[in-house]
Amino acid sequence: MLEAEAKKKRIAVGEVLEQEVDAKVAEPAEAELKAAYQSQKDKPNPPFEEVKTQLQQALKQAKLQEARQEYLRHLRKQAGVSILLRPPKVQVTYDPARLRGNPWAPVIIVEFADFQCPFCSQVQPTLKTLLAKYKGRLSLAYRDYPLRGIHAQGQLAAEASRCAGEQGKFWEYHDLLFTNRDSLKRDGLVGHARTLNLDEKRFDSCLSSGKYKARIEEDLQEGIRAGVVGTPGFFINGTFLNGLQPEAVFDGMIQAELGASKEKRTAQ
Repeated sequence: MLEAEAKKKRIAVGEVLEQEVDAKVAEPAEAELKAAYQSQKDKPNPPFEEVKTQLQQALKQAKLQEARQEYLRHLRKQAGVSILLRPPKVQVTYDPARLRGNPWAPVIIVEFADFQCPFCSQVQPTLKTLLAKYKGRLSLAYRDYPLRGIHAQGQLAAEASRCAGEQGKFWEYHDLLFTNRDSLKRDGLVGHARTLNLDEKRFDSCLSSGKYKARIEEDLQEGIRAGVVGTPGFFINGTFLNGLQPEAVFDGMIQAELGASKEKRTAQ
């Protein structure tokens, strides 16, 4: 569809999205930046001016991704495209100890993420909304995919989450990490354990031991083999979905899987 659009406009394929989408996405307004900053005001944050550039980049990237997806949906609708083949599925395992929701749900999302990744943080409210909307029919599994080359604190945060899991507080700790991405150094990680009333000595000993490094590496390598190249990466009943996506995209895939599950039960 992009090739056809490029031919019609007599431009290179690579220029279509740049001209039709990227160039039309405005820089986040000051009010948007302040609103994003204020949404975190209940947490210890640096002054607004210190994080303004980071906020601007994150919001602009999110806007670009959403606008590109919307443009592609527009092209499909305009062309009257019907997709009859189902996307290929990848068999991805998960850790039952890091599963949120009904373990027997007909639809499971396996998420590969990095606790220091801003896009992983931004998608969390969407995932929680979906779990509530499809309660009993949807579950979420978490797997580690620390981007060590660009996120220096992602690895240790992943290890800390496993240590919290030893004390039955993986998801509570997971939520604290994603809402406090500026507190992922060792002192901050121990502070989060204290907030959750974990046994601090046991937690600190676990973190010092590095006992979960090999398991985190297993998560990372399986993600790479499955086709994950960045974070967040999702497998919805084995169908891959890449990056920060709007709720509607998840919704469509979940509905399709629920429909397929219903058809299968009817056939049986």
